[in-house]
Amino acid sequence: MSQSIAVTVKLFAVYQEAFDVSELVLDFPDGTPVQAVCDRLISEHPKLSKWREITRFGVNLQFVAPDTILQNGDEVVLIPPVNGG
Repeated sequence: MSQSIAVTVKLFAVYQEAFDVSELVLDFPDGTPVQAVCDRLISEHPKLSKWREITRFGVNLQFVAPDTILQNGDEVVLIPPVNGG
């Protein structure tokens, strides 16, 4: 039987605007890559799909590759490009 993990997802910029919250706690199957977090959020808010290819990922305060496998209790951040000055 496959285990599930819970991760805290910190939302910024367009992701925070779409969900109207700054943080989500989501469950995923064990062995899930961080890219799947982005895919799940986009499936819930398809207008976010234009950000898929340019979003960077952080896990536990470190930038990571999209294929990084999540662990139970990880804190994930999705970092879209931000305009401003």
